[in-house]
Amino acid sequence: MDQTPEFTHEHTALNVPDVSASGEWYCQNLNMKVLRSGQAVRFLADATGRLIFEFYTNSAELIPDYAQMHPATMHLAFYVSDVPSSAAKLIAAGATIFSACETAESGDEMAMLRDPWGIPLQLMKRAEPI
Repeated sequence: MDQTPEFTHEHTALNVPDVSASGEWYCQNLNMKVLRSGQAVRFLADATGRLIFEFYTNSAELIPDYAQMHPATMHLAFYVSDVPSSAAKLIAAGATIFSACETAESGDEMAMLRDPWGIPLQLMKRAEPI
């Protein structure tokens, strides 16, 4: 009998203009790995294997202009152990900075970047893990 709880997170999907390039960039720079791929789709898992993104291209539907979205509208957040050095690594790989590293009153450190296609990426080091 299947013991999987009902309504567990399976994946989050993003319609992107270039599946191959996006998938490669996330694997090379964000320690993700390809779980499944096809001509117009890549399923990527983070280092824990618990978080899965589907990057797909469906040109019949609107591909969002991620670069014009404010990061408060939508962003992908990644835990990192060193926010400034992780941000510098991603910037060297083609990301752009939206807001520099800052520390919140809670002690959380964060920076907001955009991947080469404009998708907002938040780098987080929490004072207390969630």
